[in-house]
Amino acid sequence: MTDQYSLKRAAAAKALDFVQDGMKLGLGSGSTAEIFVEMLAPRVRGGEKLLCVPTSEKTAALARKLGLTLAALDDLVPLDLTVDGADEADRNLDLIKGGGGMLLREKIVAASSRKMIVIADESKLVPRLGHFPLPIEVAEFGHKSTAARLGKALSLAGYGNVARTLRQSDGALFKTDGGNVIYDWVFEVIPNAAKLATVISSVPGVVEHGLFVGIASALLIAGPGDVEVIER
Repeated sequence: MTDQYSLKRAAAAKALDFVQDGMKLGLGSGSTAEIFVEMLAPRVRGGEKLLCVPTSEKTAALARKLGLTLAALDDLVPLDLTVDGADEADRNLDLIKGGGGMLLREKIVAASSRKMIVIADESKLVPRLGHFPLPIEVAEFGHKSTAARLGKALSLAGYGNVARTLRQSDGALFKTDGGNVIYDWVFEVIPNAAKLATVISSVPGVVEHGLFVGIASALLIAGPGDVEVIER
């Protein structure tokens, strides 16, 4: 078991151990989370009763196709468990998410859950966050001025000259499920994720950012031969 797909499957399979019949379950987004949804479906067909809240339109479509029962978040809170992936994770259980552009709903669902379990292959576990570009979702209205204000705020916080890119998709402006845009910021190294999260959130026009600090309950990291469980 060394190829990345097999590692993702191993992490997703381990997450099934945390799912119990009758749960209210948050379904994450991204390739590893989709594998989890696919592996969950046979248990539902076998008779388990699960009510699920998807974190994206793409996940919702997959879940419906597989026969999972979906419900509105406001009708189910608090959720028992959310299972999702990550673009980067450290051993403090801090994460960078949002590479697929679903970070706002992912964070809302995770924050509405008693537990969040993160599933990933070993390439996502890093000593310190920051190499993966940090997605920051901003309102489309005045987004360029918002990005400029954010750049000034980051500079004052000690992050000078951080490169940023306005996300595109097929030559057009990328829009999130909420109709917002995303700037990807390359920090390389983030010494204090909680402090950086506070700075970003203070800027008007910022809707959400991809730093998940103090939200995850456990990481399931798949490597060759085993899945390491890192708990808070």
